[in-house]
Amino acid sequence: MRSIGVFGGTFDPIHFGHLRAALELYEGLQFDEVRLVPASIPPHRDEPSVDSGQRLAMVEAAISEQPDFVIDERELRREGPSYMVDTLQSMRDDFGDISLSLLMGLDAFLGLPRWHRWERILELAHIVVAHRPGWHLDEAEEAEQRAVELLEERRAEATILQERPAGGIVLRAVTPLAISATAIRRLIGEGHSARYLIPDAVWHMIEKDQLYR
Repeated sequence: MRSIGVFGGTFDPIHFGHLRAALELYEGLQFDEVRLVPASIPPHRDEPSVDSGQRLAMVEAAISEQPDFVIDERELRREGPSYMVDTLQSMRDDFGDISLSLLMGLDAFLGLPRWHRWERILELAHIVVAHRPGWHLDEAEEAEQRAVELLEERRAEATILQERPAGGIVLRAVTPLAISATAIRRLIGEGHSARYLIPDAVWHMIEKDQLYR
């Protein structure tokens, strides 16, 4: 069964934390491709600091030499908030009965019950939760218990991603890189360099266009 990883985000800007996790999941879980989906209007955070065209260009620059990483612009073309459930439904309509896997970090997963129509997501896709090595379920906070219960109900081995179109939750340890787009924006805003936190091609674009100043 064809298997696609779906990696959404504001990418404001895209950085090595995003890219390394996506690469490790792509290689370790044997996806045919990973689709990076830049959000237009993220519903769970402030509006992006730069416009969608600039963020898209940075993602294009970041993945230009990575085979099987594909930019998916459907959220940028769609009006209204960029709800992931709508994105997955659109992909399901386009791609049919293939395996779709929503890739997300542990923090995002633990907040999943606050997402728009979140119960529908597992009907449309698997969820792959990237976490730091050694993390255990009992480390979750009480407020995150609904997500933990969901994980216990739907947890599956990685082989499910090649066997079924949707419905499982797979935990996968990745190399932890403590890099955040918020910290990068603050660093640049204070007049410092973000080199070695982001790809050189992205840093050159930021310098050229004076982004985040």
